[in-house]
Amino acid sequence: MSQLPFDSTPDITNNQVQVITQAPSLGAQEVEQFITTPVEMALTNILRVTERRSISSSGLSVITLVFDDAADVHWAWQQVSQQLKEAEEVLPQGKGTVELAPVTTGLGEIYHYTIRAKKGYEDKYSLTDLRTMQDWIVRKQLSGTEGIAEVSGWGGYVKQYEVAIDADRLNASGLTVADMYDALEAGNENTGGSYIEKNSNQYFIRGIGLATSLEDIGKIPVKTIGGTPILVRDVANVQFGYATRYGAVTRG
Repeated sequence: MSQLPFDSTPDITNNQVQVITQAPSLGAQEVEQFITTPVEMALTNILRVTERRSISSSGLSVITLVFDDAADVHWAWQQVSQQLKEAEEVLPQGKGTVELAPVTTGLGEIYHYTIRAKKGYEDKYSLTDLRTMQDWIVRKQLSGTEGIAEVSGWGGYVKQYEVAIDADRLNASGLTVADMYDALEAGNENTGGSYIEKNSNQYFIRGIGLATSLEDIGKIPVKTIGGTPILVRDVANVQFGYATRYGAVTRG
């Protein structure tokens, strides 16, 4: 390590806090109208802000608040976090999730690494497998390390459980996409129901309905027609998929 050459670059980014809102179902104009503008209005009275700017794009709103250089970044983060409670109340129900960016900047990266199979085992793991290892194994072990604000994952394919609706089968069953949304949300949860006392024992009541496999998702009932339940698998293909990939990561 003592012989390893390295460059030291200071972080020249100004003292800023970013508010990020994801709204996948909205276009850029709706993001500006229903999310960016109300959130900006809720953040207007924060002390020691020297600059305020925003970007609204399809499905994404980013608001940047620049504080004076003497302001403690954690204090600034806390001030913005408190005001976001007011902002969340004026957002359209279920249209967007508001969160604060980590206490770091694009120039604050200190280490890059890649996860790849050893020579001879390249076919054993797919790009989805490698990204899953990064997100659920490596990242969890690195998170919480003193001095690290965030561990970000790039590249590969982010694994998703995908319900691909067959429009013809859906129409033939007299169902809508909204029916599918409601059924998937309502049919994928565990519930509790107090307890039963017997002699000196207490037996707790639980309803187990949390999906743990593709088969479980396919068995969720959407609607009952003529005494016959229509299941998710009857009108859709349940499969593994991945989030839309907009770029790539290269090595070497």
